[in-house]
Amino acid sequence: MAKGNTLSKVASWAFLAGVVLAVILGAMGAASGTWILVLVLIGLIVGLLNVTGKEVTPFLLSGAVLIIASALGGSVFTGVMYVEDILAALLAIFTPATVIVAIKNVFSLARN
Repeated sequence: MAKGNTLSKVASWAFLAGVVLAVILGAMGAASGTWILVLVLIGLIVGLLNVTGKEVTPFLLSGAVLIIASALGGSVFTGVMYVEDILAALLAIFTPATVIVAIKNVFSLARN
């Protein structure tokens, strides 16, 4: 993740807080409505501020795997206490973050 200035530190903490919040909300079954919006906003912050140039490819690969595993795992674990909700909450963070990083990467490739 990006190191150095205050803004990147805020983004790093937002990422960590978002993942912890997603797991807690999912475990409590409270990951819906306003909380999903909060997780999406955290994901947007992570995507915009937290991934540097050399981290793009690993982040996109990891993000894609997390999105696929969470989406498919959520349908496999339907009815399994807490797991489905935790995966849905993680999807709310990683989907916008991965999309933003992918768009930034496409613009970077087009610029070169």
